[in-house]
Amino acid sequence: MAATATQQVREWTGLQQFPVATQTALINILGKLRQQNVDSLTVVVMGKGGVGKSSTVNSLVGERVAVVSAFQSETTRPLQCSRARAGFTLNIIDTPGLVEGGCVNDQAVDIIRRFLLNKTIDVMLYVDRLDGYRVDNLDKQVMRAITRCFGSQIWRIGIVVLTHAQLSPADGVEYLEFVSKRSAALQEAIRQSAGLKKSDKEVPICLVENSGRCNVNSGGEKILPNETVWLLSLVERIVEVATSENKSILVDKKLIDGPDANRRGKLWIPLVLLAQFLLIVWPIRKAIQRDLEEEKQHRPQWEIRAEEFRRSSGIFEDDRADEQAITEALQQDDIALDQLNDFDDDDDDIYD
Repeated sequence: MAATATQQVREWTGLQQFPVATQTALINILGKLRQQNVDSLTVVVMGKGGVGKSSTVNSLVGERVAVVSAFQSETTRPLQCSRARAGFTLNIIDTPGLVEGGCVNDQAVDIIRRFLLNKTIDVMLYVDRLDGYRVDNLDKQVMRAITRCFGSQIWRIGIVVLTHAQLSPADGVEYLEFVSKRSAALQEAIRQSAGLKKSDKEVPICLVENSGRCNVNSGGEKILPNETVWLLSLVERIVEVATSENKSILVDKKLIDGPDANRRGKLWIPLVLLAQFLLIVWPIRKAIQRDLEEEKQHRPQWEIRAEEFRRSSGIFEDDRADEQAITEALQQDDIALDQLNDFDDDDDDIYD
Protein backbone atom coordinates (compact mmCIF):
# COMPACT_ATOMS: atom_id res chain seq x y z
CA MET A 1 0.00 0.00 0.00
CA ALA A 2 2.87 2.34 -0.82
CA ALA A 3 2.18 5.66 -2.47
CA THR A 4 3.55 6.28 -5.93
CA ALA A 5 6.76 8.24 -5.65
CA THR A 6 6.50 9.85 -9.10
CA GLN A 7 3.01 11.29 -8.46
CA GLN A 8 2.79 14.70 -6.83
CA VAL A 9 0.93 14.42 -3.52
CA ARG A 10 -1.19 17.39 -2.49
CA GLU A 11 -2.91 18.27 0.74
CA TRP A 12 -6.44 16.89 0.86
CA THR A 13 -8.18 20.26 0.94
CA GLY A 14 -11.31 18.82 -0.64
CA LEU A 15 -12.06 17.08 2.64
CA GLN A 16 -13.12 20.45 4.03
CA GLN A 17 -15.84 20.74 1.37
CA PHE A 18 -17.81 17.89 2.95
CA PRO A 19 -20.40 18.52 5.66
CA VAL A 20 -18.98 18.49 9.18
CA ALA A 21 -20.58 15.15 10.02
CA THR A 22 -19.03 13.60 6.89
CA GLN A 23 -15.60 15.07 7.67
CA THR A 24 -15.64 13.66 11.18
CA ALA A 25 -16.77 10.24 10.02
CA LEU A 26 -14.16 10.10 7.23
CA ILE A 27 -11.35 11.06 9.60
CA ASN A 28 -12.45 8.31 12.01
CA ILE A 29 -12.65 5.74 9.19
CA LEU A 30 -9.20 6.63 7.82
CA GLY A 31 -7.87 6.58 11.37
CA LYS A 32 -8.58 2.85 11.44
CA LEU A 33 -6.09 2.44 8.62
CA ARG A 34 -3.45 4.39 10.53
CA GLN A 35 -4.00 2.12 13.52
CA GLN A 36 -3.07 -0.84 11.30
CA ASN A 37 0.08 0.95 10.08
CA VAL A 38 -1.44 1.63 6.67
CA ASP A 39 -0.25 5.05 5.53
CA SER A 40 -1.45 4.95 1.92
CA LEU A 41 -4.15 3.41 -0.22
CA THR A 42 -4.37 3.03 -4.00
CA VAL A 43 -7.81 2.71 -5.56
CA VAL A 44 -8.28 2.02 -9.29
CA VAL A 45 -11.59 2.93 -10.94
CA MET A 46 -12.58 0.91 -14.05
CA GLY A 47 -15.60 0.18 -16.19
CA LYS A 48 -17.39 1.27 -19.35
CA GLY A 49 -17.45 4.88 -20.43
CA GLY A 50 -20.29 7.18 -19.41
CA VAL A 51 -21.23 5.27 -16.27
CA GLY A 52 -19.91 7.87 -13.79
CA LYS A 53 -16.32 6.80 -13.05
CA SER A 54 -14.85 10.31 -13.12
CA SER A 55 -17.80 11.78 -11.24
CA THR A 56 -17.29 9.18 -8.51
CA VAL A 57 -13.60 10.12 -8.28
CA ASN A 58 -14.53 13.79 -7.87
CA SER A 59 -17.07 12.89 -5.19
CA LEU A 60 -14.55 10.84 -3.22
CA VAL A 61 -11.88 13.54 -3.29
CA GLY A 62 -14.25 16.46 -2.84
CA GLU A 63 -12.59 18.27 -5.74
CA ARG A 64 -13.04 18.53 -9.48
CA VAL A 65 -9.91 16.55 -10.39
CA ALA A 66 -11.39 14.78 -13.43
CA VAL A 67 -13.17 16.56 -16.28
CA VAL A 68 -16.78 15.47 -16.61
CA SER A 69 -18.95 16.33 -19.61
CA ALA A 70 -22.17 14.88 -20.94
CA PHE A 71 -20.94 15.30 -24.52
CA GLN A 72 -17.50 13.70 -24.38
CA SER A 73 -15.66 10.76 -22.89
CA GLU A 74 -14.79 11.13 -19.23
CA THR A 75 -11.06 10.66 -19.80
CA THR A 76 -8.88 9.39 -22.61
CA ARG A 77 -5.88 8.44 -20.49
CA PRO A 78 -5.49 7.23 -16.89
CA LEU A 79 -5.41 10.03 -14.33
CA GLN A 80 -3.95 9.65 -10.84
CA CYS A 81 -5.00 11.91 -8.02
CA SER A 82 -3.01 11.74 -4.76
CA ARG A 83 -4.21 13.52 -1.64
CA ALA A 84 -2.65 13.48 1.85
CA ARG A 85 -4.13 14.16 5.27
CA ALA A 86 -2.65 13.60 8.73
CA GLY A 87 0.09 11.30 7.45
CA PHE A 88 -2.25 9.27 5.24
CA THR A 89 -2.18 9.36 1.40
CA LEU A 90 -5.09 8.39 -0.82
CA ASN A 91 -4.27 7.58 -4.45
CA ILE A 92 -7.22 7.32 -6.82
CA ILE A 93 -6.62 6.34 -10.45
CA ASP A 94 -9.35 7.16 -12.95
CA THR A 95 -9.20 5.17 -16.21
CA PRO A 96 -10.67 5.49 -19.73
CA GLY A 97 -13.84 3.63 -20.63
CA LEU A 98 -13.17 0.09 -21.78
CA VAL A 99 -15.74 0.09 -24.59
CA GLU A 100 -15.65 1.71 -28.01
CA GLY A 101 -17.80 0.95 -31.03
CA GLY A 102 -19.80 -1.69 -29.23
CA CYS A 103 -16.83 -3.84 -28.19
CA VAL A 104 -13.93 -3.85 -25.74
CA ASN A 105 -11.31 -1.24 -26.60
CA ASP A 106 -8.06 -3.23 -26.53
CA GLN A 107 -6.00 -0.05 -26.88
CA ALA A 108 -7.56 1.42 -23.74
CA VAL A 109 -6.94 -1.86 -21.91
CA ASP A 110 -3.27 -1.80 -22.91
CA ILE A 111 -2.90 1.87 -21.88
CA ILE A 112 -4.34 1.11 -18.45
CA ARG A 113 -2.08 -1.91 -17.93
CA ARG A 114 1.08 0.00 -18.79
CA PHE A 115 0.08 3.02 -16.72
CA LEU A 116 -0.30 0.73 -13.70
CA LEU A 117 3.11 -0.90 -14.24
CA ASN A 118 5.02 -1.15 -10.92
CA LYS A 119 2.00 0.17 -9.01
CA THR A 120 0.11 -1.70 -6.30
CA ILE A 121 -3.67 -1.95 -6.48
CA ASP A 122 -5.28 -2.12 -3.04
CA VAL A 123 -8.91 -1.75 -4.16
CA MET A 124 -10.61 -1.84 -7.56
CA LEU A 125 -13.91 -0.03 -8.09
CA TYR A 126 -15.90 -1.51 -10.98
CA VAL A 127 -18.40 1.19 -11.90
CA ASP A 128 -21.74 0.65 -13.64
CA ARG A 129 -25.20 2.17 -13.48
CA LEU A 130 -27.94 1.03 -11.16
CA ASP A 131 -30.63 1.95 -13.69
CA GLY A 132 -29.49 -0.78 -16.09
CA TYR A 133 -32.12 -3.47 -16.42
CA ARG A 134 -29.98 -6.35 -17.62
CA VAL A 135 -26.40 -7.58 -17.91
CA ASP A 136 -25.61 -8.05 -21.60
CA ASN A 137 -22.77 -9.75 -23.44
CA LEU A 138 -20.78 -6.50 -23.64
CA ASP A 139 -20.76 -6.24 -19.85
CA LYS A 140 -19.36 -9.76 -19.65
CA GLN A 141 -16.70 -8.92 -22.25
CA VAL A 142 -15.55 -5.98 -20.12
CA MET A 143 -15.40 -8.20 -17.04
CA ARG A 144 -13.38 -10.82 -18.92
CA ALA A 145 -11.00 -8.13 -20.23
CA ILE A 146 -10.31 -6.94 -16.67
CA THR A 147 -9.78 -10.54 -15.57
CA ARG A 148 -7.32 -11.21 -18.42
CA CYS A 149 -5.30 -8.12 -17.49
CA PHE A 150 -5.07 -8.57 -13.74
CA GLY A 151 -6.25 -12.11 -13.00
CA SER A 152 -9.30 -13.22 -11.07
CA GLN A 153 -7.65 -11.89 -7.89
CA ILE A 154 -8.65 -8.36 -8.95
CA TRP A 155 -12.28 -9.17 -8.13
CA ARG A 156 -11.34 -10.33 -4.63
CA ILE A 157 -10.24 -6.76 -3.91
CA GLY A 158 -13.07 -5.32 -5.98
CA ILE A 159 -16.22 -3.35 -5.23
CA VAL A 160 -19.10 -2.89 -7.65
CA VAL A 161 -20.14 0.77 -7.57
CA LEU A 162 -23.60 1.45 -9.00
CA THR A 163 -24.17 5.09 -9.91
CA HIS A 164 -27.46 6.94 -10.57
CA ALA A 165 -28.72 5.27 -7.41
CA GLN A 166 -31.41 7.85 -6.71
CA LEU A 167 -34.06 6.38 -8.96
CA SER A 168 -37.64 5.24 -8.77
CA PRO A 169 -37.96 1.75 -10.29
CA ALA A 170 -40.69 1.29 -12.86
CA ASP A 171 -43.74 -0.98 -12.65
CA GLY A 172 -44.14 -0.44 -8.92
CA VAL A 173 -41.04 -2.45 -7.98
CA GLU A 174 -39.71 -1.66 -4.53
CA TYR A 175 -36.37 0.16 -4.44
CA LEU A 176 -34.55 -2.42 -2.33
CA GLU A 177 -35.96 -5.26 -4.42
CA PHE A 178 -34.70 -3.62 -7.62
CA VAL A 179 -31.25 -3.03 -6.07
CA SER A 180 -31.09 -6.65 -4.94
CA LYS A 181 -31.95 -8.06 -8.39
CA ARG A 182 -29.58 -5.71 -10.22
CA SER A 183 -26.76 -6.51 -7.77
CA ALA A 184 -27.31 -10.27 -8.00
CA ALA A 185 -27.23 -10.18 -11.82
CA LEU A 186 -23.90 -8.30 -11.84
CA GLN A 187 -22.37 -10.52 -9.18
CA GLU A 188 -23.32 -13.67 -11.09
CA ALA A 189 -21.88 -12.22 -14.33
CA ILE A 190 -18.62 -11.41 -12.54
CA ARG A 191 -18.44 -14.89 -11.04
CA GLN A 192 -18.84 -16.50 -14.46
CA SER A 193 -16.55 -14.08 -16.34
CA ALA A 194 -13.78 -14.24 -13.73
CA GLY A 195 -14.04 -17.99 -13.17
CA LEU A 196 -14.75 -17.57 -9.46
CA LYS A 197 -16.08 -20.46 -7.42
CA LYS A 198 -19.53 -20.43 -5.90
CA SER A 199 -17.88 -20.74 -2.53
CA ASP A 200 -15.96 -17.47 -3.07
CA LYS A 201 -17.24 -14.38 -1.35
CA GLU A 202 -19.48 -12.20 -3.51
CA VAL A 203 -18.05 -8.91 -4.78
CA PRO A 204 -19.60 -6.22 -2.52
CA ILE A 205 -22.00 -3.62 -3.90
CA CYS A 206 -22.07 0.12 -3.14
CA LEU A 207 -24.65 2.63 -4.34
CA VAL A 208 -23.63 6.14 -5.45
CA GLU A 209 -25.45 9.27 -6.56
CA ASN A 210 -23.07 11.95 -7.84
CA SER A 211 -25.59 14.49 -9.15
CA GLY A 212 -26.41 17.70 -7.35
CA ARG A 213 -30.05 16.61 -7.23
CA CYS A 214 -29.21 13.93 -4.66
CA ASN A 215 -31.30 14.18 -1.52
CA VAL A 216 -29.58 15.29 1.69
CA ASN A 217 -30.28 14.71 5.35
CA SER A 218 -30.51 17.32 8.08
CA GLY A 219 -26.71 17.47 8.28
CA GLY A 220 -26.34 18.24 4.58
CA GLU A 221 -25.02 14.76 3.73
CA LYS A 222 -26.06 13.14 0.45
CA ILE A 223 -28.36 10.20 1.05
CA LEU A 224 -30.05 7.50 -1.03
CA PRO A 225 -33.75 6.57 -1.02
CA ASN A 226 -32.96 4.08 1.76
CA GLU A 227 -31.56 6.94 3.90
CA THR A 228 -27.95 5.70 3.53
CA VAL A 229 -25.17 8.33 3.49
CA TRP A 230 -23.59 6.85 0.40
CA LEU A 231 -20.15 8.53 0.58
CA LEU A 232 -19.46 7.19 4.06
CA SER A 233 -20.79 3.79 3.07
CA LEU A 234 -18.43 3.68 0.05
CA VAL A 235 -15.37 4.74 2.06
CA GLU A 236 -16.17 2.21 4.79
CA ARG A 237 -16.40 -0.55 2.20
CA ILE A 238 -13.10 0.55 0.60
CA VAL A 239 -11.36 0.37 3.98
CA GLU A 240 -12.99 -3.00 4.69
CA VAL A 241 -11.66 -4.48 1.42
CA ALA A 242 -8.23 -2.90 1.85
CA THR A 243 -7.81 -4.43 5.32
CA SER A 244 -9.21 -7.84 4.43
CA GLU A 245 -7.18 -11.04 4.08
CA ASN A 246 -7.01 -10.61 0.30
CA LYS A 247 -3.62 -9.33 -0.81
CA SER A 248 -3.06 -6.24 -2.90
CA ILE A 249 -1.96 -6.74 -6.51
CA LEU A 250 1.45 -5.57 -7.71
CA VAL A 251 1.24 -4.85 -11.42
CA ASP A 252 4.66 -6.02 -12.62
CA LYS A 253 5.96 -6.80 -16.09
CA LYS A 254 5.15 -10.49 -15.71
CA LEU A 255 1.51 -9.68 -15.01
CA ILE A 256 1.33 -7.36 -18.03
CA ASP A 257 3.14 -9.59 -20.54
CA GLY A 258 1.62 -12.82 -19.25
CA PRO A 259 3.44 -16.17 -19.02
CA ASP A 260 6.25 -16.96 -21.49
CA ALA A 261 4.58 -19.29 -23.98
CA ASN A 262 7.91 -20.45 -25.44
CA ARG A 263 9.32 -21.36 -22.05
CA ARG A 264 6.13 -23.13 -21.08
CA GLY A 265 6.21 -25.10 -24.34
CA LYS A 266 9.79 -26.21 -23.81
CA LEU A 267 8.77 -27.95 -20.61
CA TRP A 268 6.61 -30.30 -22.65
CA ILE A 269 9.35 -31.38 -25.08
CA PRO A 270 10.78 -34.24 -22.93
CA LEU A 271 7.29 -35.58 -22.27
CA VAL A 272 6.39 -35.41 -25.96
CA LEU A 273 9.58 -37.25 -26.94
CA LEU A 274 8.97 -39.90 -24.29
CA ALA A 275 5.39 -40.37 -25.45
CA GLN A 276 6.57 -40.58 -29.06
CA PHE A 277 9.10 -43.27 -28.15
CA LEU A 278 6.64 -45.33 -26.12
CA LEU A 279 3.70 -45.00 -28.51
CA ILE A 280 5.47 -45.09 -31.90
CA VAL A 281 9.17 -46.07 -31.89
CA TRP A 282 8.98 -48.87 -29.33
CA PRO A 283 5.94 -50.64 -30.91
CA ILE A 284 7.60 -50.46 -34.34
CA ARG A 285 10.81 -51.99 -33.01
CA LYS A 286 8.89 -54.77 -31.31
CA ALA A 287 6.92 -55.45 -34.51
CA ILE A 288 10.10 -55.65 -36.60
CA GLN A 289 11.75 -58.05 -34.14
CA ARG A 290 8.60 -60.16 -34.07
CA ASP A 291 8.49 -60.33 -37.89
CA LEU A 292 12.15 -61.35 -38.05
CA GLU A 293 11.60 -64.08 -35.50
CA GLU A 294 8.53 -65.36 -37.34
CA GLU A 295 10.37 -65.29 -40.67
CA LYS A 296 13.27 -67.21 -39.16
CA GLN A 297 10.92 -69.81 -37.71
CA HIS A 298 9.13 -70.35 -41.05
CA ARG A 299 12.26 -70.76 -43.24
CA PRO A 300 12.55 -74.07 -45.12
CA GLN A 301 14.61 -76.69 -43.32
CA TRP A 302 16.92 -77.23 -46.33
CA GLU A 303 17.81 -73.48 -46.30
CA ILE A 304 18.59 -73.56 -42.60
CA ARG A 305 20.75 -76.71 -42.96
CA ALA A 306 22.55 -75.24 -45.99
CA GLU A 307 23.42 -72.08 -44.06
CA GLU A 308 24.61 -74.09 -41.07
CA PHE A 309 26.77 -76.25 -43.35
CA ARG A 310 28.33 -73.23 -45.00
CA ARG A 311 29.12 -71.63 -41.64
CA SER A 312 30.60 -74.84 -40.19
CA SER A 313 32.72 -75.68 -43.26
CA GLY A 314 34.06 -72.15 -43.80
CA ILE A 315 32.31 -71.76 -47.15
CA PHE A 316 30.44 -68.74 -45.85
CA GLU A 317 33.71 -66.90 -45.17
CA ASP A 318 35.14 -68.05 -48.52
CA ASP A 319 32.13 -66.64 -50.32
CA ARG A 320 32.68 -63.28 -48.63
CA ALA A 321 36.37 -63.32 -49.61
CA ASP A 322 35.46 -64.16 -53.23
CA GLU A 323 32.95 -61.33 -53.33
CA GLN A 324 35.54 -58.88 -52.00
CA ALA A 325 38.15 -60.06 -54.54
CA ILE A 326 35.72 -59.69 -57.43
CA THR A 327 34.80 -56.18 -56.26
CA GLU A 328 38.46 -55.13 -56.08
CA ALA A 329 39.12 -56.58 -59.56
CA LEU A 330 36.22 -54.65 -61.03
CA GLN A 331 37.53 -51.47 -59.43
CA GLN A 332 40.98 -52.08 -60.98
CA ASP A 333 39.36 -52.60 -64.40
CA ASP A 334 37.54 -49.29 -64.07
CA ILE A 335 40.80 -47.52 -63.24
CA ALA A 336 42.58 -49.07 -66.24
CA LEU A 337 39.71 -48.15 -68.55
CA ASP A 338 39.84 -44.54 -67.36
CA GLN A 339 43.60 -44.37 -68.02
CA LEU A 340 43.09 -45.81 -71.53
CA ASN A 341 40.44 -43.20 -72.30
CA ASP A 342 42.79 -40.44 -71.14
CA PHE A 343 45.55 -41.85 -73.43
CA ASP A 344 43.19 -41.83 -76.44
CA ASP A 345 42.23 -38.24 -75.74
CA ASP A 346 45.90 -37.22 -75.71
CA ASP A 347 46.49 -38.90 -79.11
CA ASP A 348 43.57 -37.06 -80.61
CA ASP A 349 44.99 -33.76 -79.38
CA ILE A 350 48.37 -34.53 -81.05
CA TYR A 351 46.80 -35.30 -84.45
CA ASP A 352 44.64 -32.23 -84.25
